[in-house]
Amino acid sequence: MSTGRDDTPLTRRDADQLLRQVGSPEKLDVRGRNLKGVDLAYLNLAGALLAKADLSGANLSETDLTGADLSEANLSGATLFGTILNQANLSGATLSGANLSQADLNEANLSQANLCGSTLSEATLSQANLSQADLRGADLSGADLGIVSLFGASLRGANLSRTNLSRATLRRANFFGAILDGVNLVDADLNEVDLSGALLSEVTRADRENE
Repeated sequence: MSTGRDDTPLTRRDADQLLRQVGSPEKLDVRGRNLKGVDLAYLNLAGALLAKADLSGANLSETDLTGADLSEANLSGATLFGTILNQANLSGATLSGANLSQADLNEANLSQANLCGSTLSEATLSQANLSQADLRGADLSGADLGIVSLFGASLRGANLSRTNLSRATLRRANFFGAILDGVNLVDADLNEVDLSGALLSEVTRADRENE
């Protein structure tokens, strides 16, 4: 069910009513709608259509967005603490300054997403696609990025202290000035990686032949 395309801001009450009307979250269609600053915390929005929606400053703490379409959505400054975004589509989304601490982003598509200055501490991003994503100045401390793709991503000045990057694809990624203290790089693909100016200490890395 679509709610139309006017720019009237939706409220939490509107969202609850729409969910009751459509019967299941995967039928909720609020693509391109104004959800700026709305409180959607703890809702089940698994599979919902939120592409190009304005969710800037919204509260999505612990909201279930499993498999949701958030491609090109504006989530700048949004709170996504503990949010479930497993297999969600966030390609091209704007998440600058967003709080994604402890979020579940396993297998999520974040290709070309803007995560500049975002907080992803203790988040899980196993097998996520972050190719060509902008993570400049992001806080990824303690995050699990095992088997993630960061192909061509920018992590200039990012904090990756104690981050797990085992088996990650880091080809052509830019870590200029990044903090990599205690990072796990076991079996990571480091071909053409820019580590100039990066702070490296207590790094765990298994030597392997790069192709």
